[in-house]
Amino acid sequence: MTIFKDLYKYRELLKTNTKKEIRGKYKASVLGVLWSFINPLLQVLVYAIVFPFIMRGAGTDNYIVYLITGIIPWTFFTNVVSGGTPCIKYNAGIIKKVYFPREILPISLCLSALINFGISCIIILIFCVVFGVGITPYVLLVPIVAIVQTILSLGIIFILSALNVYVQDIEHIVGFILQMGFYGTPIIYDLKAYTSTSHATLMKLINLNPLTTIVNSYRDLFLYHTMPNWTDLTIVFVLGLVVLVLGYKIFKKLEKGFAEEL
Repeated sequence: MTIFKDLYKYRELLKTNTKKEIRGKYKASVLGVLWSFINPLLQVLVYAIVFPFIMRGAGTDNYIVYLITGIIPWTFFTNVVSGGTPCIKYNAGIIKKVYFPREILPISLCLSALINFGISCIIILIFCVVFGVGITPYVLLVPIVAIVQTILSLGIIFILSALNVYVQDIEHIVGFILQMGFYGTPIIYDLKAYTSTSHATLMKLINLNPLTTIVNSYRDLFLYHTMPNWTDLTIVFVLGLVVLVLGYKIFKKLEKGFAEEL
């Protein structure tokens, strides 16, 4: 496929841009890459203090580890989507002056977020040890789940980054959807706590959320020391491939007008 040839031909640019994305995130920051550790820790601290008092679903065992295994994957997803949506617009200057495969921009952003996620997984492992959950060989399967999540996320930002060039409101809409998605994914609550029939429809909708499967898969490996639900994960993987192919086609079709619209 052309995309693979282009990526290989411009692999140095891809590598350079990925490094730039990682460095740029912490540019002028005193603590630098340490914020990859500090941000999720602060979020966990807030949720661990507040939510057990106001939410029934926060009463799960090992709630601190439960939180961290939800927050860090969700942060990975939001970093890709919120950062990827405006990535074409933010690089308008170079797009107008230099030819290069435009898909390098969302791909490099996605790769930088994946690297940050890998660093943040160290926090999960530390929490598993400190809070007595332990570490088992199941964690070796985490990259499989991360690949599934990366494929889905990349497909999404192919679509959003291209549309954002033409429709400026996309960024604001994405911000709202991500905020809603946070509560529509079992990150700070446990679905098992809501078993009454009055919640049945809502629970079905939450279970249809592909991020629910992804977060649950991470928890299976880190927290529960068991295999993820391979059927559900395969469905999300196939969905991710469909979104990726569709997103790439939309991106390539719309990129023809990038220079004129930017």
